[in-house]
This record gives sequence, C-alpha cells and structure tokens, in this order.
Amino acid sequence: MIINKDNIAELAWDKMDGLIPCMVQHATSGALQMQGYMNVAALEKTLATGNVTFYSRSKQRLWTKGEESGNVLELVQISADCDKDAILAMAIPHGPTCHKGTPTCWPDAITPELSFIAGLEQVIASRKGADASSSYTASLYAKGIKRIAQKVGEEGVETALAATVKDLEELKNESADLLYHLIVLLQASDLSLKDVVGVLKERHK
Repeated sequence: MIINKDNIAELAWDKMDGLIPCMVQHATSGALQMQGYMNVAALEKTLATGNVTFYSRSKQRLWTKGEESGNVLELVQISADCDKDAILAMAIPHGPTCHKGTPTCWPDAITPELSFIAGLEQVIASRKGADASSSYTASLYAKGIKRIAQKVGEEGVETALAATVKDLEELKNESADLLYHLIVLLQASDLSLKDVVGVLKERHK
C-alpha cells in the first residue's frame, strides 16, 4: 500500500503500541540505508516535509534524519507491507546516512553489483562544473558534448571489435569504458540512466 495522508490510520499501529518499524532504501541504488521507528506524527511530518522523520525512542521525540548534520533523506515514496505493520521509505540520501559517517548503517553488507552503477553515476554527476584539471571526468565536461559523444563512438567500436576477435578480457575493459562514457554523455545532456531504464521498461510492456 502506498501511504498518503488519507490512509495513515489504516496501518497496524496497535501491534507495537503506536510505533511501526521503517526501513529506508536508496531510491536509485536499492541499498538499505537505515532502520528506525515511526509513530503517526513522524509519518505525517515525513509526508508533509518530504524528509524522512522518525520517532526517537531514546529521546522520546520526533527526529528528522539530518536535522543537525544536514544529511537528510529526501523522500521519494513510502509504502506499507501486506500486513500494514512495516514501512518502507524509498529515499535519496544527501550525504552519509549512518551517524558513523558511512553511506549506510550496514557498511559491510553485500550490495547488489548493479547498485555500484548508481553510485558511480552520482560521482560522475558531481564532477559537472568542477575544475577541468581536477579529474578526467571534469575535463570531459569541459571539452563539451561533441567530444564526449565522440568518445562514446570510439569506445563502442572498440567494444565491438573486442567481441569480434573473442578477446573477453578486452571486451570487459572496453565495455567498462563504453558504459562510463555513456553515463558522462547522458549527464552532459541533463539525462540519467533512470531515463534510459524508463524507456526499457516501457518497451518491456
């Protein structure tokens, strides 16, 4: 059930004396970020402000993640499970989620391999506008979209050639180069992999 201000009362608040556990998941990478508890007021504030807010059992008050550090969790969607006694918040973290400074509260947990791509895209996006001498990515942005597009073409040809001669090691390397430069090209065009995935989803229907 997608939660909104009109169906909050439908959740199973009585099961845990007015508190329901809430897991926060990165809306792009899918990585688990943290777990907390919400009461009605915390859920209402989360929906009203767009920043994930919990009820702190130790402080006995509402607590918005990042209220002191600025590392807020920007809400994308919030939903309840089939029994309506657990909440899943899909959010975009702004800075580290864990109070120990790590991206998540499970820094040693295995994450899906493809979630690395989402993190890489964020790093690539952060290079826009940076000094051209600060990184290769920044230098690509500085050279403009024509040069970036040219690199995508070059890497595409090299990937195809590696596959043709059955050089699997080179195919992996060239594919990595191609994917990296494609992400740069999308970002330079104010697009993202999310836009591309949206097209694939529509075609899949």
